[in-house]
Amino acid sequence: MMSRVKCRLFFLFAVGFSGVMCHSASAQAKKDTTIILINNITVQLEATQALNDLYDFKFKEAEQQMRWFKQKYVWHPLPYFLLGLSEWWKIMPNTKETKHDDRFLAYMDSAIFVAENLYKKHPEYKIEAAFFLAAAHGFKGRLYADEERKNWRKAAVQGKAALNYLEISRQKEDLSPELLFGDALYNYFSVWVPENYPAMKPLLWFFRKGDKQLGLKQLKEVSYNAFYTRTEAMVWLMRIMNSYENDQQRAFQIAEYLHQTYPNNPYFHRYYARMLYSRGMYPDLEKESLKILTLIDSAKLGYEATSGRYAAFFLGQLYDFKRQDELAKKYYLLSGKFAEEIGATESGYYLYSLIALGEISERQGNKAEAKKYFNLVKSKAGRKNEAFKDAKRRLKKLEKSD
Repeated sequence: MMSRVKCRLFFLFAVGFSGVMCHSASAQAKKDTTIILINNITVQLEATQALNDLYDFKFKEAEQQMRWFKQKYVWHPLPYFLLGLSEWWKIMPNTKETKHDDRFLAYMDSAIFVAENLYKKHPEYKIEAAFFLAAAHGFKGRLYADEERKNWRKAAVQGKAALNYLEISRQKEDLSPELLFGDALYNYFSVWVPENYPAMKPLLWFFRKGDKQLGLKQLKEVSYNAFYTRTEAMVWLMRIMNSYENDQQRAFQIAEYLHQTYPNNPYFHRYYARMLYSRGMYPDLEKESLKILTLIDSAKLGYEATSGRYAAFFLGQLYDFKRQDELAKKYYLLSGKFAEEIGATESGYYLYSLIALGEISERQGNKAEAKKYFNLVKSKAGRKNEAFKDAKRRLKKLEKSD
């Protein structure tokens, strides 16, 4: 059985996390009769408001439009896939929450059923049907590979299905910028994974060679020119630039745009706050973090403990830096409370909140309380974790001073 890390990394490059499709530059020898409904400007206009509402967490409005879309295009996988995407974004703020799983899987299964019928019986729609088959299988596999689901067997089955349809799609030229999205992710991650996890290299011998820089170029093109996959491409570009390419300026620009364009999306809001924190933009960070906590208190849709954990930690850091100890303690404790609520007690935000609380206690002359926090870090963190080592050093220092 493949290890958990290897399975998830395999799934990462194999299905591009969100429905991979590839394109080829080979020319068609005969007249191409392929039809791509998703290129139809009328269809795009009809779907515009639904997509805007979806990403802005106005799910009721988005799904009302999508159900009308389903009545009009009952024969096509697009409306079923969009309804599934709506459920996916209900999961995104906190992937530990599983209450949306069944509806998400049901819509993706419906998209697969309709796309398979289109694929088998209507050759003119074959490439578009393959796009939705790969996308739906890819999304299902991504859910199964999530840390909370850990269903590696099902994830592998879905990944294999997505790859099969990926290969079929490569027989055609680039018929739509939508189809370029998956190729971008494949090109990037098929190189990134073995660079960062050399043990994965043997698993890549049977796959075509990727091109990381081409993948980035393609992802940028999709984020500029695609319609349905534009926002998803921007999300991936933002994450890649921030986490892997060390281009925080570009990541910040995307995060700011997404938050401003979809101000009710809690995932975009907290990512924007993270970028403000990493760039040291403290006045804006304070404002946005306090706003996130207010929205959690008001039970705004999608604002929950995961976002609260980030926002409270950022505020703790801000007030700690200003030596406003009581405010800093308040928010470090709140960050810890949010982390415990979602079972994220091995995360850096939780562990370093505890270390900061220990530092403040030590600064205030309360060595017993400082030891309590440092010992709690040791009990929660693994021995190789830097937080564990830090807490251990601090405890030794306190013991020497007794």
